[in-house]
Amino acid sequence: MEQQQDLRKLFDEKRATESFQLKSGHKDRFLNRLDQELPKRSTSKWFVFKIAASVVVFIGFGFYWYSNLNIKNNPQTSVVDVQKENDKINTISLGDLSPDLKKIEQYYVATINLELAQLEVSDENKLLVDGYMERLAELNTEYQLLTKELNTIGPNDQTISALIQNLQLRLQLLKKLKEKLTELKSSKNETAISI
Repeated sequence: MEQQQDLRKLFDEKRATESFQLKSGHKDRFLNRLDQELPKRSTSKWFVFKIAASVVVFIGFGFYWYSNLNIKNNPQTSVVDVQKENDKINTISLGDLSPDLKKIEQYYVATINLELAQLEVSDENKLLVDGYMERLAELNTEYQLLTKELNTIGPNDQTISALIQNLQLRLQLLKKLKEKLTELKSSKNETAISI
């Protein structure tokens, strides 16, 4: 068998005996040909749009997270006047009897909703507001019972006046709550000033 030689030693010996030189301009010709053969890389406009879209998505997630965080930190208010759509379709309300009664009902409901929207609920006055909200809920269920009575018995003066009085009581109750909250706020301001 023949002796095996190490290729590295063979190449080293060959380099030592002969000197290899590249022709002049070989490197430039090679680079030119390489540029012609390989396509040039260009930056795509879509790349910029992808980055912009991902930034918009991150901002959207941040806003969603921040708004949910604020909702969890703020105290919740109770909704008093909630009726199901099916109940509204099948029943007759005070506003369905005459245009004047409809105006009265709309006035009171709008004013009640406005007063509810203007309430400033905080941790200090939450117990007071909850007490008033329970009473408003009782008045609301009473109003629904009166509306059922209006549907079963039919319209009469007693039921109509009871419905209107119920709306008036709710509005008066909300105004009293607003006054109590104002008194509570001013008493806290006075104690803060005196300290």
